[in-house]
Amino acid sequence: MDDLATHSPPYDLLRPERQTIPLVFASPHSGRDYPDDFLASIRLDAIGIRRSEDAFVDELFAAVPSIGAPLLAARFPRAWCDANREPWELDPGMFDTPLPSWVNSASPRVGAGLGTIARVVATGETIYRHRLSFWEAERRVRSCWEPYHAALSALIAETRDRFGLCLLIDCHSMPAHPAQALDPPDFVLGDVHGTTCSPKVTRVMEVGLQRLGYRVRRNDPYAGGYITRHYGRPREGIHVIQMEIARPLYMDEQHIRRSANFPKLQADISGLVASLATEDWKLLTAR
Repeated sequence: MDDLATHSPPYDLLRPERQTIPLVFASPHSGRDYPDDFLASIRLDAIGIRRSEDAFVDELFAAVPSIGAPLLAARFPRAWCDANREPWELDPGMFDTPLPSWVNSASPRVGAGLGTIARVVATGETIYRHRLSFWEAERRVRSCWEPYHAALSALIAETRDRFGLCLLIDCHSMPAHPAQALDPPDFVLGDVHGTTCSPKVTRVMEVGLQRLGYRVRRNDPYAGGYITRHYGRPREGIHVIQMEIARPLYMDEQHIRRSANFPKLQADISGLVASLATEDWKLLTAR
């Protein structure tokens, strides 16, 4: 596999022939283009490094363009550069020289090892055998994070200019969690406790999923990441909600492959998107 820095752009943008609804869908963590030199330099095997991926989420939403909305999906993996973080959330202990003073090294994400350049995968295993140069972090941010967010910002602006509002659905998946073994949710909708989108958005999506037979929880344990918090400005007509999908619904987490239930979930999500396309979202227009 080629170095990601040579890819232009580092994302897939699937547009409808004509955008007919004020919705944008994004998948920042489903990227699976791992540079060969990166794989050769890390401590983990080819499956272990993929533990942080929202594997196949972009495929679950493959019908989005046919329903009239764009779908933006990162090609670069989260373990390489995390687009759902601030651009410079970096752990000083990962680097061979002191970091610039403007780097955010005190965030809870950095403390957990899951900054813009992650120290560990989601299951806690250390990624690197050696320390990195700041140049390496800067290269990844410039070649991956910045183009992804430039594309996302442009889609939001285009949609709001055309329709007077934009609803961004940020699509993720969540691992099985032992603490939720008795009553695990199938979906978690994160609106940062009602601050990043209209309550109507959260309710419509919640009801739509429940009608399909899924268990839905709000903001627990995922209230929304950087993308939700950064772009969600309901008073300006930009509504953002994060959707987390339970991985056991559609994949074998141990081997990172689609399960037999994948087609059903994909069809259900396509149906949900189609129902969202019929909603009258004009009430969300900024005043």
